Amino acid sequence: MAETLTAGPNGGLSTTGLTRWWVYQRERFPLLAHGPIIAAFSASGVSFSAALRGAHGPAVLTLVTAFASALCFFFQLRVADEIKDADEDARFRPYRPVPRGLVTLGELRALGLAAGAAQIVLALLLDARLLALLAVVWAYMALMRAEFFAGDWLRRRPLTVLWTHMLVMPLIDLYVTACDWLPPRSDMATGLRWFLVASFFNGIVVEIGRKLRAPEDEERGVETYSVLWGRGRAVSALLAVMAAAMTCAVLAANHVGAARWVGALLMLAWLVALSVGLTFARNPRQGSGKKIEAVAGAWTLVVYLSLGIAPWVFGHG
Repeated sequence: MAETLTAGPNGGLSTTGLTRWWVYQRERFPLLAHGPIIAAFSASGVSFSAALRGAHGPAVLTLVTAFASALCFFFQLRVADEIKDADEDARFRPYRPVPRGLVTLGELRALGLAAGAAQIVLALLLDARLLALLAVVWAYMALMRAEFFAGDWLRRRPLTVLWTHMLVMPLIDLYVTACDWLPPRSDMATGLRWFLVASFFNGIVVEIGRKLRAPEDEERGVETYSVLWGRGRAVSALLAVMAAAMTCAVLAANHVGAARWVGALLMLAWLVALSVGLTFARNPRQGSGKKIEAVAGAWTLVVYLSLGIAPWVFGHG
């Protein structure tokens, strides 16, 4: 077998081989949760770009390249976070995979580099000019890893940390959409600008959503927005950012004649988020923060699917 189980130091079971990585991905990069959102994110980008160009649809190689490259980007972001937060995790979160010895930072770095090599190969297969945009995304990710060389200053300004880190989202989306518009030597369509801004706000939605917790679930050493801002303000901020993402998505959909349908669908999704958010703010219960996180993830899924599908059903062509 490729994996084995051995007795751990406390008489329990420790994992080795491939099992270690199965446990790691389940805890820190769950493919069953992230995969559908990243697939919707990438397919939506190339599909919406194709609709703006008046094309018949994105090619299979374009879809595969966009998805695999985006998956690698998000994994590389996870690796960068593991490295950046290693000291804090060892101090406050010893249960996580790296501090408890399940995997090492060296192994994660190697996998991050392997993901980069895969991105280079995919770019060369589709269009070598993608390498320039790939370098731009990597450069920004490196700045994030270095905390923009102002770590102490940023740590006192969590809001600035939030928006500067989420700028990587439109950069990744720029790369994803370029998988469609760069090979045919087209210019980036104007409507894509609103799509990219919507992805920026969606990134903030996910980030806030995963850091809202009931009082019983707060952890020492973990700066959640429910603590920094208070539950009410944090929920209000989440709903406001959702509204901003919805506005940008509608403006993007207007370029392909699908604004009414996208707007109606997102308004329904926003009302659901409003209901869940108000319940959390008024009567938080242990584990209820997971519902907010789920709503944030579902919201991004709805935004990307609506922009990817609606132009072909209600607008384009």
